Amino acid sequence: MTQKPSFLAGLIVMVLVTSPAAAGKPLRNGGKLLLTNGITSLEGASGGGLTPWAVIAGNETKNGIGLSAHMTRVPVKDYDYNDVGVAIGFRDRIELSYAHETFDTNKIGALLGLGKDYKFTQDVFGAKVRVAGDLVYDAIPAIAIGAQYKKNNNDAVVRLLGARHSDGVDYYASVSKLFLSRSILLNATARLTKANQLGLLGFGGDAKAGATLQLEGSAAWQINRWLAVGGEYRRKPNNLKVAREDDWYDAFVAVALGRNLTATAAYTDLGSIATVKGQRGAFLQLQAAF
Repeated sequence: MTQKPSFLAGLIVMVLVTSPAAAGKPLRNGGKLLLTNGITSLEGASGGGLTPWAVIAGNETKNGIGLSAHMTRVPVKDYDYNDVGVAIGFRDRIELSYAHETFDTNKIGALLGLGKDYKFTQDVFGAKVRVAGDLVYDAIPAIAIGAQYKKNNNDAVVRLLGARHSDGVDYYASVSKLFLSRSILLNATARLTKANQLGLLGFGGDAKAGATLQLEGSAAWQINRWLAVGGEYRRKPNNLKVAREDDWYDAFVAVALGRNLTATAAYTDLGSIATVKGQRGAFLQLQAAF
């Protein structure tokens, strides 16, 4: 397990070397077009609600350091999901993020033998690097690679469900492009993962132990500077015999309430979660970005 966080440590060193302060360059106060930094995904990376994009946290461009913080709530039919987190973007090139996730089983916890309102919690440490292109200003789409180290805090329970591990790393690559003349954004993400329900039910399982490649996508239409609508899709692995997973979908509206605050609401369909089907509900998020 000691080698997993070393990926993040290496990127932190890279950030310190390439930061504006190290280069002797002044910081700037913003510069990105409204909404082009995206919102925050469930695991803390910048992009859409369900999937990361090839964008970097915060409102700063290549001459500054950006910052974002978020609160997300996803109440579905039988469960509640909440997360809070922060992300920092360096020169619109490197992003480091952290999210703390809580999955409340509500009354279903008692039916599963875990106790009413039993909570699964997880910490996610992420790193992303935009390796080529630009979302808006380059003919080449923005291309980013990233990793998310996830530590589930319910080791005994997730192993009882059939998970092989209580921690793991997701690796992903995203390609994103805003076609400015039509105000349309398209994103595609490929993710290599062992995570069961984001990792909240552990990693790997009795049905499938190894990592699998999962595809994710987003499309959005920016109606005006302040308002965007769109939809997302996220394919899910199926590692546990006891808890089948379904692919995820959402349809969202994102509103810039000002230069530094974005509110997002979505209808989301998460399918079957922890043996209970039909988990549909809302995705609600407030994000502050600087």
